[in-house]
Amino acid sequence: MTDVVDSDELLRRMQRARTCARQEERTWRARSEELRSTDPEGAREAAVRTVAYETVLTVLEEILTPGRHHDGS
Repeated sequence: MTDVVDSDELLRRMQRARTCARQEERTWRARSEELRSTDPEGAREAAVRTVAYETVLTVLEEILTPGRHHDGS
């Protein structure tokens, strides 16, 4: 069953998703740094997850604040 969601609720959900993605990005970045010297493979995997969350954040930021963020290209 599909629930109808108004625009305010959709905005709140995207903002929560952005907050969650920020926290996950920080967590995986810290994990990558922690593992760098002891577990290079684990550090690489954590770095890949960090990039994935950075990408999600970039998309959510552009949706929530269009034109505000410049990617440098």
